[in-house]
Amino acid sequence: MRTPRQAARIAVLDPQGAVFLFRYDNEEVGVHWAMPGGGLDPGETPREGAVRELREETGWTDVEPGGLLCTWEHDYTREGVPVRQHEHVYLGRGPRRQPIGDLAPAHRADGILTWRWWTPAELAAAEEALWPPQLAALLDRRAGHPGAGPEHLGFVPNDLPHAAPPGRAENPWTPGGRAD
Repeated sequence: MRTPRQAARIAVLDPQGAVFLFRYDNEEVGVHWAMPGGGLDPGETPREGAVRELREETGWTDVEPGGLLCTWEHDYTREGVPVRQHEHVYLGRGPRRQPIGDLAPAHRADGILTWRWWTPAELAAAEEALWPPQLAALLDRRAGHPGAGPEHLGFVPNDLPHAAPPGRAENPWTPGGRAD
């Protein structure tokens, strides 16, 4: 049995459309890249949690979450406890920069190994796992339709490929593409 956990993340995009990601190592799913974010505190909304987590993990206080990009659920192990995490992923815009402050203790506690900015082309060609696996396709679709609503991916198993097949416009992990 997995413990349910609510979480939120922000896909921070620079002016050229590159996204900021952390490289994590998790005891259950291994090495993967994901956006800044994490579990919600009691009474916190997903939007509030995304802002707090971004500040704690990057030191940035000037990035506000915009529209909701997607929601999704996935499994992993946190501090020895099997978790089923439900995430809200927001879009945010900010300058291309590095994290600010002494974040090493927080990164060590969360299993963050490093960070980097990924251009859309680099993200689409990524060979390491991305969370969610559809991240490149989600950001590409949103770039082409800025006013589009969020995509609801449902539960995404850890053994799915990390990127949509080339030329595939629909979401290959949900019937009929968009799941909202």
